[in-house]
Amino acid sequence: MGCGRVGSTLAQTIESRGHSVAVIDQNPDSFRRLSAEFAGQKVTGVGFDRDTLTQSGIEDAYGFAAVSDGDNSNVLAARVARETYGVGNVVARIYDPQRAEIYQRLGIPTVATVRWTADQVLRRMLPLGATDEYRDPSGQVRLAELDYHPGWTGATVARIEAASGARVAFLSRYTEGLLPTGETVLQENDVLHVLMRDEDAAHVERTLTHAPREEEV
Repeated sequence: MGCGRVGSTLAQTIESRGHSVAVIDQNPDSFRRLSAEFAGQKVTGVGFDRDTLTQSGIEDAYGFAAVSDGDNSNVLAARVARETYGVGNVVARIYDPQRAEIYQRLGIPTVATVRWTADQVLRRMLPLGATDEYRDPSGQVRLAELDYHPGWTGATVARIEAASGARVAFLSRYTEGLLPTGETVLQENDVLHVLMRDEDAAHVERTLTHAPREEEV
């Protein structure tokens, strides 16, 4: 639902991977953003209207993305798709980050555009810290990309976990993802991805963005 820049890009990407796609938008002019080669359905209507959804094939849908410009419309459409039609893979784009967290806790997967953009800008302005990659619906557990002090290079994953209290979920090494063991050694230029409780985040960041004590490496 929504054929803006995000919706049109998403629809064409999904189709390029071999899936059939239907795009819903209230404004038929929005479909001009789709390439001439796009073979999916173009349905003019309101994305949470049952007749519109039925016309788009919602009853056979594997997934539904609500990516219009309206937070309320996106949440309503996502709930209708999930609760009325039983679509298993549903996501809603939400501009208001506080509302996005509420909807996440209600079980509606969301992409908080403003929060994500702000995090990416902060990462480039203030490089030492954590950037969320995922939060569980309760908001209590975070998966974050975490910057670290160069002094941690050469430390084992087991040492990093013992010192910080976080769990190393995986490393990005060059262009490859790596599932580490406790004996894996952090190398220069590795990107560190950790799982941690939200209440422990300040301690984890403080520990790993400062030089380790001698007994920690």
